[in-house]
Amino acid sequence: MIQLQKIEAVRSRLLRHPMYAALDAPDKIRTLMEYHVFAVWDFMSLLKRLQRDLTCVEIPWLPSRAPQYARFINEIVLGEETDEDGRGGYASHFDLYLNAMRECGADTGPITRFVEALTAGSDPLQALDRAGAPQAVRQFVSHTLQVARDGRTHEVAAAFFFGREDLIPDMFQRLVDALKRQGAPAERLLYYLSRHIELDADQHGPLARKLLDHLCGQDPLRCVEAERVALRSLEVREQLWNGVSAALR
Repeated sequence: MIQLQKIEAVRSRLLRHPMYAALDAPDKIRTLMEYHVFAVWDFMSLLKRLQRDLTCVEIPWLPSRAPQYARFINEIVLGEETDEDGRGGYASHFDLYLNAMRECGADTGPITRFVEALTAGSDPLQALDRAGAPQAVRQFVSHTLQVARDGRTHEVAAAFFFGREDLIPDMFQRLVDALKRQGAPAERLLYYLSRHIELDADQHGPLARKLLDHLCGQDPLRCVEAERVALRSLEVREQLWNGVSAALR
């Protein structure tokens, strides 16, 4: 069984991060978004790795050995890549976030240059440098991609659950509270945040925990490896927020 004491300590510290209280003006919300959009992008690498491992995306097709978890992952992919956009259409959550950035007046230049570099065939880490991404962003994305590329499936699931699905509802609620305190004109951002709070708290979070438990089973080594990745995923998130806090000052 995964030991939760250290994980809970870092999670609790992260949710008390002083950055949330510092989000007291529209320009500070814009700064946060310019950092956080890279985390919105790299989430998909974790998800796609799980889709590759738990479903079949190859030819010839083979049936999944765990169809209940294959369905779960496919449902998340459906929502993340083609969710309802709140206006009668569909969009990826990444595109929803970009639209929210434009609504708020945040600078989409770095993330746009990053995606353009990837489209042209650049290595992601080189693309981050070319885009001028802050050091805290480069560190966060580097960790995510390392887990998605090189981690074992249970390690990817640990980053996915503890670093994303379990954390996001509480984390995003703090952002919603900050937006409402200042009355910022951020309808698209509030939609994005509220959508994740609803889906992750009620559906995706509990299922992601069941998936992680299924993958680790009673194997003590897998539990230790999952705990290590979970801790590191929370630590790099904390360092990302430290970078945002420094930029806000």
